[in-house]
Amino acid sequence: MTIAEQSGRSSVILREGPWTHRDVAANGARFHIAEVGEGPLVLLLHGFPQFWWAWRHQLTALAEAGFRAVAMDLRGVGGSDRTPRGYDPANLALDVTGVIRSLGEPDAALVGHDLGGYLAWTAAVMRPKLVRRLAVASMPHPRNWRAALLRDPKQTAASSYIWGFQRPWLPERQLAADEAAAVGRLLESWSGPRGLDPEDIEVYRKAMTIPSTAHCAIEPYRWMVRSIVRPDGIQFNRRMKRPVLVPTLHLHGSLDPVLRTRSSAGSGEYVEAPYRWRLFDGLGHFPHEEDPVAFSGELVDWLKDPEPDR
Repeated sequence: MTIAEQSGRSSVILREGPWTHRDVAANGARFHIAEVGEGPLVLLLHGFPQFWWAWRHQLTALAEAGFRAVAMDLRGVGGSDRTPRGYDPANLALDVTGVIRSLGEPDAALVGHDLGGYLAWTAAVMRPKLVRRLAVASMPHPRNWRAALLRDPKQTAASSYIWGFQRPWLPERQLAADEAAAVGRLLESWSGPRGLDPEDIEVYRKAMTIPSTAHCAIEPYRWMVRSIVRPDGIQFNRRMKRPVLVPTLHLHGSLDPVLRTRSSAGSGEYVEAPYRWRLFDGLGHFPHEEDPVAFSGELVDWLKDPEPDR
């Protein structure tokens, strides 16, 4: 990467705010984080096609509520390492739990959106002692997601972009072409009527043009589909039968065109702990950005509730 490219990357990823930026080592790679506040750790996991910036509103809200809020860039995007392999959910979940350890904390409340939600579900099953509570937005339990993708024609159609990602090389070129114009179209079409701020959409577009980002961002979805009939995918699906044993908050936008409400509802079947379902009327796939006040309020109230089963 040239000096000019490094400078451009830093200006997009290391955005100013009340948070601080640094890198931590975990699971054989380096991960960029933005952190603010003191108190119990809340680790925020972004989705596709975004990076840590998706949690800018929640970082400040959580810090003001007395939490140590940390948003990490997943492997391959933002300011984190772009490794040649390691994009299966089991390894990505180990990235997450490895970051918890690197932050010197005994556990964390995991908050994940979209792909980050998929990994949060996975981490809660694989490393239950490191997950204190779980909050997932816009993503069903992995077993529900798999079943809906294969058996529900409407969900299959809504996930057409994932099927398109299975082609070699072309999808990443299309994603990054014309200054990542495709990212802007996805963000606009997946949002509800409130939409996202055009300036924020521009930030996500710039982040996707960082070399290798588009390829790395697509790789997890290639694994999810291609592994369906492979031994590693079958084993992962069986492993996810293990119940989630921590209080879980499940958040969803009623107008989400990517993950249908029907696909997400019922994920509590895999939770043997207090489970709370919250549907945001009039919001799309990005409820934490479309209505950050309502989303942050719901999240903070639940995290501070000593009896989340009420």
